[in-house]
Amino acid sequence: MARVIGVDSSTQSCKVVVRDAGTGELLAAGRAPHPAGTEVDPAHWWTALRAALTEAGGLAGVAAVSIAGQQHGMVALDADGRVIRPALLWNDTRSAGAAADLVAEVGAGAYAARTGVVPVASFTATKLRWLRDHEPGNAGRVAAVCLPHDWLTWRLRGYGPAGESELGPALDELVTDRSDASGTAYWSPTTGGYDRELLELALGRDAVLPRVLGPTESAGGPGVLVGPGAGDNAAAALGLDARPGDVVVSLGTSGTVFAATTRPVADPTGIVAGFADATGGFLPLVCTLNAARVLDAVAGLLGVDHAKLARLALEAAPGAGGAVLVPWFEGERTPNLPDATATLAGLTLVNTTRPAVARAAVEGMLCGLAAGLGAVRDLGVGVGRVLLIGGAAANPAVQTIAGQVFDVAVHVPTPGEYVADGAARQAAWVLTGQRPDWPVAIAATPVPDHRPEITAQYDREAARHLG
Repeated sequence: MARVIGVDSSTQSCKVVVRDAGTGELLAAGRAPHPAGTEVDPAHWWTALRAALTEAGGLAGVAAVSIAGQQHGMVALDADGRVIRPALLWNDTRSAGAAADLVAEVGAGAYAARTGVVPVASFTATKLRWLRDHEPGNAGRVAAVCLPHDWLTWRLRGYGPAGESELGPALDELVTDRSDASGTAYWSPTTGGYDRELLELALGRDAVLPRVLGPTESAGGPGVLVGPGAGDNAAAALGLDARPGDVVVSLGTSGTVFAATTRPVADPTGIVAGFADATGGFLPLVCTLNAARVLDAVAGLLGVDHAKLARLALEAAPGAGGAVLVPWFEGERTPNLPDATATLAGLTLVNTTRPAVARAAVEGMLCGLAAGLGAVRDLGVGVGRVLLIGGAAANPAVQTIAGQVFDVAVHVPTPGEYVADGAARQAAWVLTGQRPDWPVAIAATPVPDHRPEITAQYDREAARHLG
C-alpha cells in the first residue's frame, strides 16, 4: 500500500512518521530539535524538517505528506518572501497588552461572534498589533502573514525567498487549513472567511493571507501530494480519531482540553476558544499554561523522580487532607492572568507532608483542566469520555486521580506521536478520499471514582485569587 508522511513541527522539535496509508502501520520515523525560546527564526524549522525527513527515509516513494504545527505563531514575510523578523510563538506573552487593546476596541462579545475567540497574547492578531506598535518599520514591510505550518508547507512545495528557492516568492501560493486559521483571531469558523477589518485593526493595513484549504484538499507539491496541514491540537484529535462525545485532555508543556463537535461555539468570556478542526467540524478548546511542568517543579522540590512522586501522591487520601496547589507557576491563560503565581494553600501541621504536597500537585494540575472541561460543557458540548494524552498521562498517580477528578470515563491511549499521526491520517485522507480507520490502542482505563470534593476545594481556592 502507499506510504504517507505526517509531520509535527512543535515548539520543541520536528517529528516525522511514515505510515502505511491503508493500515496505519508505522514504517519509519525521524526527529530533529528546534531552538528554545519564544521567538525563533523559521529557517530553523525548515532545517529541522529536512533533517527529520532524511532520518525517516526522505520523500522518495511517498505518496502524500501533511504538516501539522504549533498554532498561532506570527510569520511575517516581505514582498520578496523573506522572513522580516523571528517568528513570535504562541508562548510569547509580550503581546498581552496588545490583546487587551484589541478587546477594548472591538468588544469581547463581538470578537467571539466574529471569530469564535477573544484575543489573548497567544493569538496571531495580538502579535501583529504588537509589531505595529513596537516595530513600525518591520510592520510597514509586511506583505504576507502566515502561521508556522503554513510557511513550512509553502517551503516544502518549492516556494520561498527570491533567489533561494526553486519557485520563488509566490505569496499567493501560501495555504493554510481551517484549524490553524481559527487561531488567528481574524478568521471565522462560522463563515469560513477572513475578517479583513480585524486584520487591518491589528496590523494597521491589509496583507496577503494564506488560502484556506478544505480538510481533504491537496495543496500540490514536488511530485507528492501535500495536504492542507493542521494546528497541533486539531491534528492530535484526528490522530486519536476523536468523534463527537470525545474530549481530549492533553498534558504537555501547556494543558489543553478540546472536544470534537459538529457545530461552532462562541464564548464571549474567552475561556473557550471556538476553533475549527481538521475534519470539517469544530474543536472548542481550553488551554492552561501550567500542566506537566507542575509535576516537574514539585518533583524537584521534593527531591524525587516522577515515579517516586507518583508513589508519594498515592499515599495521600483524595483531597490531600485539605492541601491545595493552585499551579499558576508561569501565570495563566485560563483564567487569563498572565502575571499570576502559584499558591500552596490549606496547610496544617497534619497535612504538611511529602505525600500531601505530591498529591496536591497532581490534583491541582488536573483540576485546572477539569474546570476547562466544565466550561466546554457549559456551551452545550456533549461529553462521553476523556482521552488523556501527553507524557504525564503515563504517570500512575495522574491516571488514578484523573478517574477521581473527571466525572466521565477516562481512557489513556498508548503513548504516541498523535499530532504527527493526525497529519499522516490527513495525508492518507487526501490521497484516498476516505478518512482512515486506523486503530487507536488504549493503554489504561482508570477506575471511575469521581470525588467532587477534590474539585470543590480547588475551585474555592482558585476563586480567592480571582476575587
